[in-house]
This record gives sequence, C-alpha cells and structure tokens, in this order.
Amino acid sequence: MSAAVLAELSAGDLAVVVVTGCSIVAVVAVLFALQRVLSTLRRVRATLDGINEVALPLIDDLAASVADANEELAKVQRLVGSAESISATVDATSKLAYRALSAPVIKTVAMTSGASRAAKRLRKE
Repeated sequence: MSAAVLAELSAGDLAVVVVTGCSIVAVVAVLFALQRVLSTLRRVRATLDGINEVALPLIDDLAASVADANEELAKVQRLVGSAESISATVDATSKLAYRALSAPVIKTVAMTSGASRAAKRLRKE
C-alpha cells in the first residue's frame, strides 16, 4: 500500500508535504526560541526590580548628602567671605596705623638720637 500511496503522489503534492513538515519544524523552533527569550526577559525584569529596590534608596540618600554638602559649602563660603573682610580690614588698619605712626616715630627716633649725640658732646666738653 505505501508504494501505491507514493505512486499516487505527484511532485507538487510531495513538495507540499515537505514544505509543511519544514514549516512545522520551523514553527516549533521559533516557539522554543520565543520561550527562551520570554524566560530571559522575566529574569531581566526580576533583576531590574531588585536593582530598583536597592538603587532608589541610595539615590535618595545621595540627594540628601548633596543637600547637606551644599549647606556646608554655603557655610564655608560665608566663613571665607568673613575672613576676606577681616583680612581687608586688618590690612587697611595696618596701613593707616603705619601712616599715622611712622612720621612721629621717625621724628621721635631722630630727636632721641640727636639728643643723645648732644648729650655726649656736652659730656666731652
């Protein structure tokens, strides 16, 4: 019987049977590949969910740390500004004191030196 069935199949019928068999194998292979891809995507999703659970609190902590650092930086900037102001004031005061006291001090030193010389000359005579 099988020889009679094969004999009754034409070339077109045989081609249809072969193409159908190949198509079934291809569909099964695609379904297997899709199942593997779906399994991998589920694992990726689970991993990403785990990363989100860990990363979001860390990002919140980082934002809080940055806010604290900005506050401390503002304090340091105020301190530096105050130090610069004090430095400028001290510099101006020292220049003023130098100008105010240098002439009288120089005159006093000169008078003392002159008086000392005069006293030495008077003692010698």
